[in-house]
Amino acid sequence: MSFTTGESCWPDVWLAATARGISSCGDFLAAATLTLALQSAGAGGLAVSGLLLAATLPLVVLAPLTGRLADRVDSRVLLVAAGLAQGAVCLALAYARDPVLVIALVALLATGLAVTQPAIAALVPVMVRPEDLPRAGALNQTAGTLGALAGPALAGLLVGQFGTRVPLLVDAFSYLALVAAGLLIRTRRGGRRAPGGVATAVAPPWQLRRDPLLTVMVGSVAAVVGAVGAVNVIEVFFIRETLGSSTTVYGLVTGSWTLGIVLGAWLFARVARRLADDGALLGAGLVLLGGCCLAVLVSAAVPSAWLLVPIWLLGGVANGGNNVFDQLLLARRVPEAARGRAFAVFGAAAQGAAMGGYLVGGLLLEVAGPRALVAGCGAAGLLVVVALLGPVRRAVRAERAAARTVTPAGVSVAAKSV
Repeated sequence: MSFTTGESCWPDVWLAATARGISSCGDFLAAATLTLALQSAGAGGLAVSGLLLAATLPLVVLAPLTGRLADRVDSRVLLVAAGLAQGAVCLALAYARDPVLVIALVALLATGLAVTQPAIAALVPVMVRPEDLPRAGALNQTAGTLGALAGPALAGLLVGQFGTRVPLLVDAFSYLALVAAGLLIRTRRGGRRAPGGVATAVAPPWQLRRDPLLTVMVGSVAAVVGAVGAVNVIEVFFIRETLGSSTTVYGLVTGSWTLGIVLGAWLFARVARRLADDGALLGAGLVLLGGCCLAVLVSAAVPSAWLLVPIWLLGGVANGGNNVFDQLLLARRVPEAARGRAFAVFGAAAQGAAMGGYLVGGLLLEVAGPRALVAGCGAAGLLVVVALLGPVRRAVRAERAAARTVTPAGVSVAAKSV
């Protein structure tokens, strides 16, 4: 592992967080705008799931490449180039009308996200000392989720007033924040850079499967996301049609989950600083995943969209806490020069599982009502969490047994694995 050896560079953390927040707002603004456009035009669940698949597929397919780019190419070059490219793509998207062209442009937009996501995630731990990482991670996540909170709400307002072109033009300018961050952030990684100014040309041989604890963590998140992911397709029909809400209410209600993520990130960042045991982080994360699924299940019973707000707020709190624990586990257990690949692998696993959920959601909407499907998603997620209890316990026991095993040189086996 490697963090900064001096004082934490908080100005860089704030710059990275600001860039992530603004660009995240753009990402969700575009997604919500296009989703609302499809639903308002009478498109069905398969059309919405197709759009979401186009926005997700590059994050999964390109993960091996983008993870290595994050580790081997200067972070400044990546952020500036990707920001400019995403802005240009979104500008073209604002004027595109052919559905095939729209899908292709959405996929290109997601390709830029596949580059910037692991680059920023791997850059933040280099900016701070180990004890400051939970706070820095919470700040970065807060910015991203505030952007995700503002995006759908802004889309609901702008689409209702101006149609789809204006929000997409606003989105195009939001990506300039990545360009500014790339030019202003002093901390850099990738290429020949390494902590302490030591040159490196090739990342160390790191593989996820060599770390059982991280393997179970990534698998748990992917399994739960896969079980519940269909709700991302279903929710627009549940809120707009079953509960009879406007586009503005849709944006505000969906934003309540992301607001909960912000609250959860800061609440559980304090807890994470006290959990030195990685096994405890893994177990606590599984409990929080169960809280997310429970919130989805309970939300199926509401008679009004406004009652979703407190339920999804609590679900978001659990989601935010789990995110903090996952990011901290990755930063603690993966060598610095391989973190770009690690974050890309983690993101690809979660996004790949989400893709399965999108496809299933689109298909199920053809045969069942939104309310029943929301309940089914929540129940499926809880069943998966229960099934994961055994693997998590075994991984934690193995980790603690390894920590007690000491080599003749006095170095623990667990320490050597990271």
